[in-house]
Order: sequence, then structure tokens, then C-alpha cells
Amino acid sequence: MSIIINAETRKDQGKGASRRLRHQGQVPAIVYGSGKQPSMITLNIHEITHLLENEESYTSVLDLSIDKKIEPVIIKDLQRHQAKNLVIHMDFLRVDMNKEIVTNIPLHFIGEEDNDAMRLGAILNRFITAIEVSCLPANLPNSIEIDISNLEIGDHISLTGITMPEGVIITALTHGDIEAHDQSVVAVQEAKLMAEEEEIETEEAAAEGEEGAVEGEEGKAEDDADKGDKGDKGDKDK
Repeated sequence: MSIIINAETRKDQGKGASRRLRHQGQVPAIVYGSGKQPSMITLNIHEITHLLENEESYTSVLDLSIDKKIEPVIIKDLQRHQAKNLVIHMDFLRVDMNKEIVTNIPLHFIGEEDNDAMRLGAILNRFITAIEVSCLPANLPNSIEIDISNLEIGDHISLTGITMPEGVIITALTHGDIEAHDQSVVAVQEAKLMAEEEEIETEEAAAEGEEGAVEGEEGKAEDDADKGDKGDKGDKDK
């Protein structure tokens, strides 16, 4: 079933015009791509808020109806108000149904309740939660499911271990040296081991911060010394 977004052409531009639109319950937006000129549009805030409640809207080809003329698009970017969490601007990318697109797809990890190791206290460590894929718009998945039900403590799944839908390619594995670009996606670890790793990462981050502070102090001292040298030279010149 197609998802339709209604929009109208926007003539007024600028911060002032955008503020007026938001006060009127409208969201300024832009649609671009496919070799066409960008189009400035407005959306209804209530329709967009309802649309974005469905996670699939972020990874679906949508039918954008501008002044009742429909063209396929995907959501490329959106901005929210920091305090109110309301959408204040959106970017749409036009898509050619005959050409591949590149976009990020969320990962859904399934089978936790059936994993014996996790029932005994092991922890699931998610290294990444989304991957960049390339495919034709018609093959674009809403998400990628990764079954972790049979993983034991110490087991992991990497990019090359993900079963992808037909026609969908992980872009990181298209750069020639697959081993160099492969990476762990998820692993089952002992709770104690994971806590130790987090503690080590925290200590390393703190150490790096201290080193940066020391370097900053040393740099300041060197700058002060340089200024002093210049001052001394000036006194000598006098």
C-alpha cells in the first residue's frame, strides 16, 4: 500500500516566512534530485506527525503529492524543535524507480527471548543499529532482521553474516577488500566482560582527555614563552 503525503508549492522563503508557516500549522520542506530543480513546499504538521509515528515511513518510497501531482520520494533528512520535538523542516529526495538508491536501513535484532545464554545472564552488545544499503526503490526493505536466538557467549555476527533480501547490497562490502570493511554487528558477551570493556573505554577516554588538557597547557606555556621571547627582544631592541 502506497503512503501519500500531501504538499503545496511554497513561494515565500526565508526565516520569517518559515516562522509564519509554522504558526499556521505548516512545515516548510524541500524536494530535490533526479536532475530536476529543487521545489520548495509546505506540509501539514498534523499529517506529518502522524506519518512519522510509523517507523516504516523513514525507509519507504513515499508518494509526494505536490499540488495533486505525484512523484516518488524518500525522506532524506528532517529537523525537530529542540524543546517541543516538533518537526520544523524536512528534505525529500526524488527517486527514479529504475535507478538504485543508497540509504540507511535500521537493524532489528530478534530472538532474544529464545537465547539460552541471555536467559542465564549474558548481554547482547549491539555495535551498530543501522546499515547503508544500495538497491532499486522497489526492493527497499523497511528494516533488516538479524536472528540472535542461537548465539552463544563469545559468538558474534558481522556484516558478511547478515542475510540480505534479494537485490539489496550492503555498500560497505562493495569496496573490493571485503575483509577490511567487514565489521561486527552484534555479539553475545558475559555481563562481567562487557562491564570491564566499558570500564576500559571510559578510562581510555578519560586518559585522552587528560592528555589533551596537558597538551593544551603545554601549548599555552609555549605561547606564553614565545610572547616572552618577543618581549625580551623588544626590550633589547630598545
